[in-house]
Amino acid sequence: MTANKNLDKSVFEGISLTLGNPGFGGVPFEYNGWRKEARSAEESAYIGTTLMFTSPIYDVSGPDTARFFNDFCVNKFNKLQVGGIRHAIMCNEKGQIMTDGVVMKIDENTFRSYWLSPCLAFLVEKFGKDYDITGKDMTGQETFYQIAGPQAYNIVSEVLDDDVTKLDSLKFAHHDLFQIAGKPVRILRMGMTGNLAYEVHSSMSDGDAVYDAIWDAGQRHGAQKIGMEVYTMSHTPGGMPNITMHYPMPWFESENGIYAGFSEFLKKTGAGYLNQQKKLVGSVGQDLETRFVTPYDTGWSNLIKFTHEFPGKEALQDLADHPEKQRHVVTLEWNADDIADVYKSQFQGRDVIPYDPIEERPADIYYINGNSREIVYHADKILADNKEIGISTMRTVSPFYQHMVSLGFIDGKYTDFGTELTVLWGNPGHPQKKIRAKVSYYPYVSQDQEDNRVAAVGQK
Repeated sequence: MTANKNLDKSVFEGISLTLGNPGFGGVPFEYNGWRKEARSAEESAYIGTTLMFTSPIYDVSGPDTARFFNDFCVNKFNKLQVGGIRHAIMCNEKGQIMTDGVVMKIDENTFRSYWLSPCLAFLVEKFGKDYDITGKDMTGQETFYQIAGPQAYNIVSEVLDDDVTKLDSLKFAHHDLFQIAGKPVRILRMGMTGNLAYEVHSSMSDGDAVYDAIWDAGQRHGAQKIGMEVYTMSHTPGGMPNITMHYPMPWFESENGIYAGFSEFLKKTGAGYLNQQKKLVGSVGQDLETRFVTPYDTGWSNLIKFTHEFPGKEALQDLADHPEKQRHVVTLEWNADDIADVYKSQFQGRDVIPYDPIEERPADIYYINGNSREIVYHADKILADNKEIGISTMRTVSPFYQHMVSLGFIDGKYTDFGTELTVLWGNPGHPQKKIRAKVSYYPYVSQDQEDNRVAAVGQK
């Protein structure tokens, strides 16, 4: 794809910091200031292109495709129809999430997946001979344009060559074929927080024309382009626990069972950069196991189907049978006075040892030099009743609600709205600050909305 003029002439310039992979380098940190970009999701709409540069795409085709996905995911795919979308979760033998992503059924025998590779590619290579399937890496073959916010429907409906009633009939977690600017596109109705949002996919060769049409309409409706900063930080207030943002994946710690040999596959293919060199920061310290999560931690236990065999079933069944062992995801709203104390400590002279700084950047996600293979994961202990009850991840600023928030994976006894907890800020061995935090709205972006699924025009 050429450097589209509407992606800004600077889209490939000044990007010295990335997530350790050149594919993350196609989107600037900011276009028009991260605060303005972040507010657009509540006030108008945002248009994002980040996924186009980051998403692993992998197709599995053949008569046994649904059976293959059943055997390696916690959920089932027998009833997935053409035009349907499903959230897929893959776990190791401990029930820890190896990866999760989106699966679309694009024809009778083909599932297109996003973010399931390299796990999916490894499983196809290792076990594919036992199924009537073929796998194909499709990474980089599609454009991705995300449109979300109260004006999303108006923007998308305005650019369609099709009758708008076709868009009206597109249900949540479904996709269909349309035309924009005379080009064939696939539109997905997503909106992980429950609000109305879309993804528009096209071929790379058609991407410029499609984007031009979307951005032209977007400007008429007050939309903002979002850079990498806002794309990543939006997952915390959006209530979307995310691989590499909120938790690491145990790719190099899962050498037993189904994933035996996975480490070598990752090294051979170069796909393990996200987890090969983990730098662990925050008060959780070097406790890696605590940072790994299960579908119970992330609020996805409803997707687990114990009616079939899959990796991690025994461990997850134990959690199902013993709810007291489960962690649950919540939004934590941080106390402003305690945050101010951390900032104040930086400016009290050399005789005072300051707390580890709360960075001016709006979120605790770390972009590493593109030549590095190191990824930084931040997690802090959460305390209640003088004991550890979970971890806090991905501290984020919400400029719309004017609060600092994070996601917590915590003991279920402490999840009631308004419960006062404590986030322990600071690396082990450094001065540590107890920051008061209360359990708040989950997802955080839904608190003002009478019905978070309703678009500006009232379409559900």
